[in-house]
Amino acid sequence: TERAEKIVAPLGIEDNAKHERIRSLIADQYRALRDIHTARDAALKEVKLKGGDAAIVDAALKATRDEVDLKIQALHRKYVARLTAELSLQQVEQIKDGMTYGVVQGTYRHYLELLPNLTPEQKSEVLANLLEAREYAMDAGSADEKHQWFGKYKGRINNYLSAAGIDMKQAEKDWTAKRKAAAGEPR
Repeated sequence: TERAEKIVAPLGIEDNAKHERIRSLIADQYRALRDIHTARDAALKEVKLKGGDAAIVDAALKATRDEVDLKIQALHRKYVARLTAELSLQQVEQIKDGMTYGVVQGTYRHYLELLPNLTPEQKSEVLANLLEAREYAMDAGSADEKHQWFGKYKGRINNYLSAAGIDMKQAEKDWTAKRKAAAGEPR
């Protein structure tokens, strides 16, 4: 509930009943995700403990993960629909950002600083990938899992930009040098 309150407070909802409903909705989502992840982890552990043929174990692990993914997808759709029914799209975006520590904005800003000559199409592709990552990260069970989703999508973004002829390693070196120069540090 405290975590949910930290996400709801910046929305500036003046109607106390609505504020409470939204906070409860977020807290309930966190609880439902926790329950699903706990059950998933127990089921995966049980499959591993049973052991047996590696191919059969791998298939059982995949089946368990797939089943959990379907539950999470259904829960996610219902949650976002309930938020959308209560709030403006901007407020829903704020909640999604709150649930993912604002990683979309920070990462997007970094790409823009790192690569100031991105085309509008490239900027759009970078942002679209980050927003997609956020949808998955919202449902992750821990901060590490949330960051893993963003890491996966940053890999996709970097591959996309590299395919467009952008040398990401050189861009990082140039950006670091520029920051050191601005701070008066020796290179």
